[in-house]
Amino acid sequence: MKAIAVQPGAGIPEIVERPVPEPAPGEALVRIHRVGVDGTDYEVIEGSHGGVPDGDERLVLGHEAVGIVEDANGTALEEGQYVVPTVRRPPADVETNDYFERGEPDMAPEGEYVERGIVGAHGYMAEYITSPADTLVPIPADLAEWGFLVEPISITEKALEHMYATRSAFDWQPESALVLGNGSLGLLTVAMFTTTLDYDRVYCLGQRDRPDPSIDIIERLGATYIDSRETPLSEIPAAYEPMDIVYEATGYAKHAFESVDALAPNGVAALLGVPADWSFEIDGGRLHRELVLHNKAIVGSVNSNRDHFEAAVDTLAALPKEVFETITTGIYGLEAVDHAFPKATTTVPAGHGSTTVPDDDTTIKTAVEFTGI
Repeated sequence: MKAIAVQPGAGIPEIVERPVPEPAPGEALVRIHRVGVDGTDYEVIEGSHGGVPDGDERLVLGHEAVGIVEDANGTALEEGQYVVPTVRRPPADVETNDYFERGEPDMAPEGEYVERGIVGAHGYMAEYITSPADTLVPIPADLAEWGFLVEPISITEKALEHMYATRSAFDWQPESALVLGNGSLGLLTVAMFTTTLDYDRVYCLGQRDRPDPSIDIIERLGATYIDSRETPLSEIPAAYEPMDIVYEATGYAKHAFESVDALAPNGVAALLGVPADWSFEIDGGRLHRELVLHNKAIVGSVNSNRDHFEAAVDTLAALPKEVFETITTGIYGLEAVDHAFPKATTTVPAGHGSTTVPDDDTTIKTAVEFTGI
């Protein structure tokens, strides 16, 4: 079978040949339909995040996938059923640990997990994968073409769960929300905030010049676009309003601290971006006072568990289809797989198409299609 793999740091995803995997007891064989590409994939490609499984030189990419059960292998799944695989697994040298037994792999610390397509385990950019049945989340057939968006939506589902948990001790009714970052995760979150959660006022901070497709999406969703070059995060409360929710998806380290000032009293910020090391000065005493005297909170969030994936399937069903169609700027087969990685140079074997890549300014979200529905 064909797969897309990378030697981290080489910067070049490659089409490789791999044997079709055989499911172990309790696993199912899944024929992959589509796999999304996101910022984490580029970090793996560049070698700034993740790592190959022990004993391998390359990592099969992909952690946002949807597929079809080819062989249920005696599990409770049904052949022909559409499924979305979760991402985390126990480390290769153990069968399980307390986090996985509790159904909370997303809360495991480093060293207590591997992540498919990211660190320590091959991902889903292949014609076939195997996975334990309890890590395969069913999705209705009419949503299958967009099932690769379940994983990123699940990331926001978890962040929201944790944000609301920090405010659960009192009657908290958020009305305003600010999303930092207008990449695909930020745009999906804006869509959730304006539609399924129906916050009164939603804003999105970015650094794009008009005309730009991401700004068009933000405004069609009824949200307000803020150019951070004109209005930095620290000035948003005065220029617009203090925010009940700040959702950070930029990986820009200063945003973690500037979010404290952007919050309204009793507000909460969720940090999801993963910044590089960066030292800079802050007024720690003032930020400490701001958190204490105004009952503000900051929570970090990474990964998600099966419950969040199941909630994400429901959210996917509730979001307007045009959101997926506009955020997803390209679905590419193996004959044009280089188009799915516009920020990387893809090696395409002879007979598999062109090496021309699209204009990155128009690319928001891409996916690789291995098989039709």
